[in-house]
Amino acid sequence: MKKISSYIWDYRLSYLGAVLSLLIAVTLDMAAPRLTARVVDDVIVGGNMGELKFLLLGFLGVGLGRCIFQYVKEYTFDKNGARISGDMRRDLFRHIQSLSADFFDRTNTGELMARVKEDIDHIWDAVGYVGMLLIEVVYHTAIILVCMCMIHWKLAMISAAAMLLCGIVAVVMERKLGAVYEEISEENAVLNTVAEENLGGVRTVKAFAREAFEIGKFLSHNKRYYDLNMAQSKVLVRYYPIFTVITTVLPLLTLLVGGRFVIDGEMTLGQLTAFVEYSMNIVWPMEMLGWLTNSFSSAVASNKKIRKIYEETPTVTESTNPVRIEDVQGKVCFDHVSFHKADQHEILRDISFTVEAGGTLGIMGATGAGKTSIIQLLQRMYDATGGAIYLDGMDIRTLSLEQLRTSVGFVMQDVFLFSDTIGDNIKLGKKRYVDFRTVRKASTDAQASGFIERMEKQYDTVIGERGVGLSGGQKQRISIARALSKKNPILVLDDSTSALDTETEQMIQQTLAKLENTTKIIIGHRISAVRHADEILVLEGGAIAERGTHEELLGKHGLYYETYLSQYDGVVGADGGSGMGVRTAENSGMEKKTGGETDVLQLV
Repeated sequence: MKKISSYIWDYRLSYLGAVLSLLIAVTLDMAAPRLTARVVDDVIVGGNMGELKFLLLGFLGVGLGRCIFQYVKEYTFDKNGARISGDMRRDLFRHIQSLSADFFDRTNTGELMARVKEDIDHIWDAVGYVGMLLIEVVYHTAIILVCMCMIHWKLAMISAAAMLLCGIVAVVMERKLGAVYEEISEENAVLNTVAEENLGGVRTVKAFAREAFEIGKFLSHNKRYYDLNMAQSKVLVRYYPIFTVITTVLPLLTLLVGGRFVIDGEMTLGQLTAFVEYSMNIVWPMEMLGWLTNSFSSAVASNKKIRKIYEETPTVTESTNPVRIEDVQGKVCFDHVSFHKADQHEILRDISFTVEAGGTLGIMGATGAGKTSIIQLLQRMYDATGGAIYLDGMDIRTLSLEQLRTSVGFVMQDVFLFSDTIGDNIKLGKKRYVDFRTVRKASTDAQASGFIERMEKQYDTVIGERGVGLSGGQKQRISIARALSKKNPILVLDDSTSALDTETEQMIQQTLAKLENTTKIIIGHRISAVRHADEILVLEGGAIAERGTHEELLGKHGLYYETYLSQYDGVVGADGGSGMGVRTAENSGMEKKTGGETDVLQLV
């Protein structure tokens, strides 16, 4: 993680100008009481009216100078704070994007949103307005104490003691606030997660009439967040009155003690006037200590949370000098591949297969058999824990992630559409390179152009978040069009036609059959999705239970055969719906007859 000081150093010249403006503005501010002392001693007491006009010009100069330099320092600090927060947010987002899929498996979206937004904003305050005030308070206090000592060092000790007491209280308060702010930051992330999940799944919540439950869950976290903020308020209420008492008593005490010194002839009336003005001028830094401590504690807590994310490192990384394949053909080979996640059972076990360039592989299996994991390993979302995966004869771990992943067009089972136009959703990943003609051709091939072109704005229609407003089949067809428009050498369809009617599915399969130079890996639960593949794998428990062509697998009378019967002969698998279990024998229409079995291939 790049330290905050490094970000500040990047804008050192701008900060230097801002600090110089701050010093000049505060110094000019300190000159005003000295001019007041001269007015009292020389003009009012001494009767030297000729000096008055020069003193008035001095007040005018001080006022104009403060106005100019105050504006410069505030504008520059705010500008630098905005720049640094922008840089930090950019770097944090890039780091999050660089992390592997396993990080997102265990990290909530709401927590990441809190880090990228609220926590960066707290640091923005620290390096901007709050940071400026901290510098100003320190310099302002130091120069006032110097000016006071130059007038009367004994009387200055009263202000020094008051400042020391305020400093002690501020340190104690900062420590207590620091612990509270860490808890507030954590609960803020949880609250964001609960709200994000609920709003993202609001239709599911309503479908299951869970509004009351979700409201209760949100309110419980909201109550926790309220309690933590009340704990913060109690700390402030306990200590802040101390600052108020000190700042109220100090000018009065200065006037009383200083008055005695004037009576004794140790200082003039003008000096006492200036001293009282200084003591009132030192009040606001004391009052600001509590608020500044509050804001600083918040920034420190936020920085700790951000550092924890930077401590995460990607588990999937590129080699130092990645190999680049000049022309990816699309041959895929899994060589005794096994895979398991940390502290979990084995997901895949000894998976071996080869898909020649332009060939088609079908993968079937019950839910949880490991079908999608094969594709995630091919894209290096995770790394295999055993064996190796090859693309055109090259171990994919030696390739750049960019080339590997752009070589694979992926139609996901869970379609994700962005809140953008339909055209830009189809162009996703290659907006600069995919023209409208390609978008329309891909949409036609995916059987999506019909409903798209019936819309008022057609391909410029902005769809809602995650495709709200579109049916499941429409979203799937847009997702297929997205993959077809990229013309990748490898095309993966993960149960991507499950929401389509039979006729539309057949038309899309005809389109896929024409992609002779594209390697196709089709994951499906329907026999119709994989029956024309060059080879079909049937997974069970993370291993290959059966393999072969459609005809060969039917002839084996195994899991694939049972699935075929359940889908084409009305027999339900024993697993109650996956279609990959043992079929029931009754009324199957496929029982043994005298003289042998019915030829199952006749059903194809």
